[in-house]
Amino acid sequence: MDFFNSVIAFFQTGGIFMYPILVVFALGTAVAIERYIRLVYERSTNRATWEKVQPVLNTGDFDRARNLVKDDNTGVGRLLAMGLERQGAVRRREDIEIAMEESIMESIPQLEKRTPYVALGSNIATLLGLLGTIMGLIEAFTAVANANPAEKADLLSASISVAMNTTAFGLMVGIALLIVHALLNSLTGQIVDSLEMVSVKALNIMSSGTRRRSDAAKEEKVAEPKSGKPVNRDVQQTQQAQKKTASATEEVTKPESA
Repeated sequence: MDFFNSVIAFFQTGGIFMYPILVVFALGTAVAIERYIRLVYERSTNRATWEKVQPVLNTGDFDRARNLVKDDNTGVGRLLAMGLERQGAVRRREDIEIAMEESIMESIPQLEKRTPYVALGSNIATLLGLLGTIMGLIEAFTAVANANPAEKADLLSASISVAMNTTAFGLMVGIALLIVHALLNSLTGQIVDSLEMVSVKALNIMSSGTRRRSDAAKEEKVAEPKSGKPVNRDVQQTQQAQKKTASATEEVTKPESA
């Protein structure tokens, strides 16, 4: 109870500038809470989407993967949707990579949205605290100039003590918001790094899957001239060896018969 009363007394003796600092603190806290909840939600949904789509990508079923991320609004979902769409159209690694980078660039502003306001609130609170102190000192010296000489020292010390409350409160708010801003930036950086990691992994899976399909298609093109059936290379080599043996036997038997 004594602590609560001391806090109230500290706030009341700080002067009129304590209220703007309190408003800045409330707004900065509201933005920080909203951003933290949004970033944590984004991180969890991105992880869930990747865990759902990765096994499908590993099997090479890109059509099913496209259906899974077609209506997904998460950062990873949009990233994979753009990459899979380009993979089905051109199948070039460079084009797929450019599409994924474009998706990441579109996601970054959404992740950093309103976060700079927290740092701005920290600076404003600090500056308001200094401004309140300056105004309090001006009022204190003005009052001391017209006061009784015997009371000047006591009046000046009390006025300065009151004026310093504004600076103290402004610094407390500024430091708190600055720490929160650093934490939000760190969380945003983690999400961006995870998007880049997913982009690289998905790109490697799609490139290897496309290469395997291309090799399989080339093997299927090796077919019989008329029937169109695949050629068994072992049987073909055996038949060629038998033809060579028969030709050699005919050449040996021709002089004897003559």
